[in-house]
Amino acid sequence: MYENEIYSDSNTGKYTTYQTDGNFYTGNAAPGSADAAGTAAKGKKKKGVFGKFMLSLSLGLVFGLFAGAGFYAVQLGADRLMPQESRNEISSENGTQTPASGNAISNVSQVTYVSDDISDVVEEVMPAMVSIVNTSTRTGSFWGYTYTESVPSAGSGIIVEERDNELLIVTNNHVVAGADSLEVTFIDGSAAQASIKGLDAEMDLAVIAVAVDSLSAETRNAITTARLGDSDSLKLGMPVIAIGNALGIGQSVTNGIVSALDREVTSEDGTKGTFIQTNAAINGGNSGGALLTITGEVIGINSGKIKEYGVEGMGYAIPISKASPIIADLMERRTRTEKVAEEEKGYMGISPQEVSAQMEQIYGIPQGVYVVSVEEGSPAEAAGMKNKDVIVKFDGQRISSYADLQEALEYYKTGDTVTVTVKRAVNGEYESYDLELTLGVRTAE
Repeated sequence: MYENEIYSDSNTGKYTTYQTDGNFYTGNAAPGSADAAGTAAKGKKKKGVFGKFMLSLSLGLVFGLFAGAGFYAVQLGADRLMPQESRNEISSENGTQTPASGNAISNVSQVTYVSDDISDVVEEVMPAMVSIVNTSTRTGSFWGYTYTESVPSAGSGIIVEERDNELLIVTNNHVVAGADSLEVTFIDGSAAQASIKGLDAEMDLAVIAVAVDSLSAETRNAITTARLGDSDSLKLGMPVIAIGNALGIGQSVTNGIVSALDREVTSEDGTKGTFIQTNAAINGGNSGGALLTITGEVIGINSGKIKEYGVEGMGYAIPISKASPIIADLMERRTRTEKVAEEEKGYMGISPQEVSAQMEQIYGIPQGVYVVSVEEGSPAEAAGMKNKDVIVKFDGQRISSYADLQEALEYYKTGDTVTVTVKRAVNGEYESYDLELTLGVRTAE
């Protein structure tokens, strides 16, 4: 085979040349002529330009990679060798940042960073938190047989003060109401019996007391008192922490933000109140526990009995600024350490009738104990109680039934003075009256 094969077209006189090196020529020039040589040179020139372009592009990419790596290495070395403060000067007066060159950068926002790690705060406040177990008696019937049983329920509390050899603990009223016994467990796992000092059913607050002498030296050293904050200064979106004996299985911690302020909510027993709303999880057993700021101050008392069914992320707490005056009053009351003997129980001197929730709805009478009549010369008459009054609170404890009133009286003996709150119909509307009543001696029938 020849190195070059030449074919001619007799009609056109044009020549086509094929070479073994792959060059292709076409035209009128005969092989070996100057025109043919020029045509071959053009083909080689086109191929050379394309190759140079690809080579330049490759070199550019490699240079870019090395340049970027070098810049990063220089920046990293500068960060380690020269602190940020020496390269940028921050003016705290106007919030602007001034680089070392002296060119001011304006409109720089100041950002407060909140760490996700709240373990230091929890470690600080946990010694002021307690778990509470309320053991009460429940009566029921089964196929005509009446039975009673002891029923435990769990809640939480906050140690707020030590006074007169008593450790005072704040919790919810519904956590301790109706208790036959109260057991408090501290951070070190030790437990002690507690007694009710004061109750306020309307605000769902209570103060219970533990005798300091009943605690070991180790427990006294392990516990502390909580710091109360200012819930009036809260803002939407502020981070908060909730601590409590959730589900009665021990202290647990959740966190979230302030979701709403001054939220009016109706609780399970029908009472209304204004609360802090948070998305921090608050479940059964959390009642009476603390809602805290990220600095460890108590700004709310959690209430696990307030629930919005069908939704999540809506927990509620009693604002501490509203609760503090009531707590201070409850701490001043005399501790009820045990129930009084039957023969020592005081009496009021009324003929009662229970007002059920159904009667309240039908007749508009407040739920409580309806006073059918007041005995002449009785303590109730001396206190100013009248027929058709409805007793709704006894010494701060909410009275929803005659059983509630009987239970409250078990802690009070003859001669004790208590505040009894009644609702009285005035011009078709019920108004509240607080009566100071000194319990008397029950006369023999």
